Amino acid sequence: MNKFAVTVQAFLAAVAGWISAKLGILGPVLLILLVMMVIDYITGMLASKQEAIDHPDDPAYGWNSKKGAKGIIKKVGYLCIIAVAIVVDYVILHVAAAMGMTVTVKAFFALAVAVWYVLNEMLSIIENAGRMGAPVPEWLSKYIAVLKETIDQKTEDPG
Repeated sequence: MNKFAVTVQAFLAAVAGWISAKLGILGPVLLILLVMMVIDYITGMLASKQEAIDHPDDPAYGWNSKKGAKGIIKKVGYLCIIAVAIVVDYVILHVAAAMGMTVTVKAFFALAVAVWYVLNEMLSIIENAGRMGAPVPEWLSKYIAVLKETIDQKTEDPG
């Protein structure tokens, strides 16, 4: 391996280490979310292709760059909302510290939002797989939906 490749790897490892130290448990969840977003986008495109094959004479089915762009924009929106949740967590931690209070949870809102989006992406992937013709275990969709609902209930009830 050449010196440049080693330098790039060392730099990327340092950046990943710094991000991991700053984000804590939120880092792996965000990585999982990014992977789920890519898989969802790919499966959505494949599902559209399958529908185009199944309905060759109907222009409502098939590849559509507008749908793809809309999906990407939506995913950028997800990341913006997570960024807002990270700022909320940061503000709460620093205001509490300034008031002499100790907050043990470092990323409550950001973590809850990120996990909620991971579950949302998982449901979308399952739906896309079904559109592609893959048999989908109904119980899997139900369990993911229950987890998502549980997060909604736990985060909506401040008590």
